[in-house]
Amino acid sequence: MKVIGIDLAGSPNHVTGICILNGTPFCKTFAVHNDEDILGTVLKARPDVISIDAPLSLPRGRKSIDQKDTHHFRKCDLELRKMKIRFFPVTLGPMRMLTARGMKLKEQFEKYRLNVIESYPGGAQDILRMPRKQKGIERLRKALIKFGIKGDVEKKYITHDELDAITCAIVGRMYLQKKYLALGDKKEGLMIMPKPKVK
Repeated sequence: MKVIGIDLAGSPNHVTGICILNGTPFCKTFAVHNDEDILGTVLKARPDVISIDAPLSLPRGRKSIDQKDTHHFRKCDLELRKMKIRFFPVTLGPMRMLTARGMKLKEQFEKYRLNVIESYPGGAQDILRMPRKQKGIERLRKALIKFGIKGDVEKKYITHDELDAITCAIVGRMYLQKKYLALGDKKEGLMIMPKPKVK
């Protein structure tokens, strides 16, 4: 089992975090910028699934991300809202650039017949009862270690982008283990989240 988690930045000028998680709890993380480095890292690893923190589809009825209309939410977004998980809609400011980049990368990955899922580390952290990075990078790092992740997560100078990429990789692993929730619908686009533990 090999999973890649990607905390995608909207622009190549900003850091994209990448995590490779094998069948063991040991992770390897990278901080990259351009699409070529992202694609190169993924193709070298040949993962069973790529879990990307970026919207990978548009709301039903919207022809393009730049189209101005009233379609702002996908079904998966509305389901997130019902779960009281905070998120930004795909049409909000910088999310437009992130959505366009995510959809383009998904298309490139699928040309190589790679399995791609959309994840959302902030929401996953809520479900797994981890603090989001806004509560403190060190708190999130320690929570991931407590969850059982080892390797680069143990480095104190790790970036928040890499920590979110680790969370994306955890979601990808849970997806392969059939321990996930699929929000939305296949035609419009699914968002994969961890299945909450039964109390």
